[in-house]
Amino acid sequence: MPTPLPIAITAGTAGPWRITAIAALAGASLPQAARLAMHEGPDVPPPGAWQLRGVANSNLRYTAEVERARLAGVQQGLGRPGATRAALIPMSKSEAWWDLAQDARRALLEEQSQHIAIGLEYLPAVARRLIHCRDQGGEFDFLTWFEFAPEHEVAFDQLLARLRATAEWGYVTREVEVRLTRD
Repeated sequence: MPTPLPIAITAGTAGPWRITAIAALAGASLPQAARLAMHEGPDVPPPGAWQLRGVANSNLRYTAEVERARLAGVQQGLGRPGATRAALIPMSKSEAWWDLAQDARRALLEEQSQHIAIGLEYLPAVARRLIHCRDQGGEFDFLTWFEFAPEHEVAFDQLLARLRATAEWGYVTREVEVRLTRD
């Protein structure tokens, strides 16, 4: 298993990503800001308008080995030159979700909602990184970071619509969508 990687996402006046929109889809929004940066590792600058922290590369909670292998075989990394669009989607789920046993959450996530299967349909065009925050004491449970080329933005919107229409999304209590462009 890879070593957990501390991640901080800082919004303010500096960073390679220009924030084009911040929308609260459930619960409270995040403050407006102009720019955003993702920092890997323990050393991060002080927060600007806001900062979210979590850990990437932690253990896979709901992914079966065959799914992990399929994802690894087609997913491409972040930072591709043509991927000049991004979305940060911080979210939290209800206590009812967390009160479920892990196998029940897995059944809702994949067997019923087909979360992983849906995501696989959009690879490699849409790259993603899942950042876990719940165990870090952050204000969100997860931060999901997506990158894609401008010509794949419609497909990305379709991905989001399909995921948000699943039974799993009935447990989402807070979700903010931050859209970004790399200049």
